[in-house]
Amino acid sequence: MSQAQESQFSKDHVLELNQAIDSGSLYQVRQMIKTLPTAGIAHLLESSPPNTRSVLWQLIDKDAEGEVIQYLNEDLQNDILSELNAEEVVELTEGLETDDLADILQQLPQQVAGQVLQAMDQQDRQRVESILSYDEDTAGGLMNTDTITVRRNHTVELVLRYLRRHDSIPEMTDNIHVVNRDDEFLGILPLRQLLVSDPNTSVREVMNDEVEAIPVNMEATQVAQLFEQHDWVSAPVVDENRKLLGRITIDDVVDVIRDSTEHSLMSMAGLDEEDDTFAPVVKTARRRALWLGVNLFTAVLASLVIYLFQDTLDQVVYLAVLMPIVANMGGVAGTQTLTLVIRSLALGHISPSNSRWLLIRELGVASLNGALWALVISVIALLWYGDLRLSYIIAAAMMINLITAALAGAYLPLLLKRMHIDPALAGTVALTTVTDSIGFFAFLGLAQTFYL
Repeated sequence: MSQAQESQFSKDHVLELNQAIDSGSLYQVRQMIKTLPTAGIAHLLESSPPNTRSVLWQLIDKDAEGEVIQYLNEDLQNDILSELNAEEVVELTEGLETDDLADILQQLPQQVAGQVLQAMDQQDRQRVESILSYDEDTAGGLMNTDTITVRRNHTVELVLRYLRRHDSIPEMTDNIHVVNRDDEFLGILPLRQLLVSDPNTSVREVMNDEVEAIPVNMEATQVAQLFEQHDWVSAPVVDENRKLLGRITIDDVVDVIRDSTEHSLMSMAGLDEEDDTFAPVVKTARRRALWLGVNLFTAVLASLVIYLFQDTLDQVVYLAVLMPIVANMGGVAGTQTLTLVIRSLALGHISPSNSRWLLIRELGVASLNGALWALVISVIALLWYGDLRLSYIIAAAMMINLITAALAGAYLPLLLKRMHIDPALAGTVALTTVTDSIGFFAFLGLAQTFYL
């Protein structure tokens, strides 16, 4: 099914469910929900307003609630979990994989999370606590502790007999991990190799010992890059002593990629990728207020620059007409560079060895575009007002601001990252402040020099 068909399918279900709820046909709603996969049910919950959600949640089978909640955004997870006690959370999350359970527990208040852990059996509790001890944006926070391990002196026949003793194996198992007596990672035994090998062959002969395991403290974005580069389905995770701790599977990496994409998009507007589309008005307004306040502060700074040249504007009024053009062109040019650099940082393409080359390239691009559009706007200004000095002034200001925008767009993300500030979140506001202030200052400052 294509993406457009899936989108239409989802819209149709939301419409049908809302109509059924409005008509009071709850039996029909329950039957409709049963036909959907758990991820589809989660999508319907996120696509419904609060009053509809409460009805839908009550109609979901108890056995499916845990599977559904793991697909919900954090805001909606918090809303549902906040209404449950520790025993209900344990019941709801029973059967979930340890990494998914750890993600849910991180949304709970510390006291409730502690009660949930105490209600688990010792083995499950230890597994979840081992994941919770790592930051959620690292390999340790992504990993699942459900792994199959064998020794390299075992035979293929012994490994196959061992596997047949189990009713099932962990999902997305494409490799068996080979360890020594101290659980140190030695390599992998691919299932495709295991199935076609001679039963009397030892694991040592068919294993792959050239696979690099993922360090437990590696950032999640770096993990995603490794999966993309190597086309992995799963990968082992080890500590600093190469002791096998667990594995990361492609489904968790897809979540990282999706969250990273949403984060980059939403952060540029000061929003959180986990924000609930249908959150209450007061809650949404409170979250957006801070970012609006930051933007107001930067706008005031730009206005102060204009205030410095108030006398010039009073005498040459048509400067106010052309002034926004310079600032706007600088803002657009800077945003192009900023977006490119933020993307390259996320992909790991930029390093100290190539950042200088990138800066020179962006300055070259800014100079060429600056010369082109400075010529265009100078001709327009000359035809519009018949003032040759004005055409020179706006052309020079355009060049200055586009080159400044290239510098700011290239270096601001690097500077913010070095200061441990998210470039996607703060870069746009910082860039707008620079391009507006420099654009106004260059244009009005030149005008004051030549007219007064």
